[in-house]
Amino acid sequence: MLKWLMVGFMALTLSGCGYNTLQGTDEDIKATWAEVLNQYQRRADLVPNLVNVVKGYAAHEQEVFISVTEARARVGAIQATPELINDEAAFQKFIAAQGELTGAISRLLLVAENYPQLKADGLFRDLQAQLEGTENRITVARNRYIAAVRTYNVTVRSFPSNLTAMVFGYKTKPSFTVENEATLAVPPTVDFGKPAPAPAAPAGGDASGSLSPGY
Repeated sequence: MLKWLMVGFMALTLSGCGYNTLQGTDEDIKATWAEVLNQYQRRADLVPNLVNVVKGYAAHEQEVFISVTEARARVGAIQATPELINDEAAFQKFIAAQGELTGAISRLLLVAENYPQLKADGLFRDLQAQLEGTENRITVARNRYIAAVRTYNVTVRSFPSNLTAMVFGYKTKPSFTVENEATLAVPPTVDFGKPAPAPAAPAGGDASGSLSPGY
């Protein structure tokens, strides 16, 4: 009987000191970060098909294609694991790489403004719709992660839960900074409803390709 009373007392003590909140918010962070990674991967999977279809109409835009390919490679070179949120430097490196890819995709999409035939291509428009949807999901996932980290970090820093955090090894988690959030919050432009410049002839490449699975 005494044993169970002690267990009950410890449970109430831990609950009152924020242990349960730390546990719950830590799990929220893991779940929201997994969704951020999932949506970033979805975007990376779209890039090769997007590059290929644009090449079919603008093969001479090599600088833009190289920029996108290299930016995607830098993103892929970073091991995006759940543990990334426990390493501030690795986290910021990953976010910076994603920002570079966002900019590269924007430049690639701007190329389409000079190629009315490309803008009318069914495959390109399908990829455009997929990218737009993915960017929206990235924004939602990122905002949920930011909110989860904010709640968790407040608990880690606040008394008396900060004492519990120290005992059990809970530390603050990194989030998006004001600077990189301002950059990442602007998704690539995918609206091609504006009047196009004078037509340019296709460069002769093959504009066919397979859509990325999972859309």
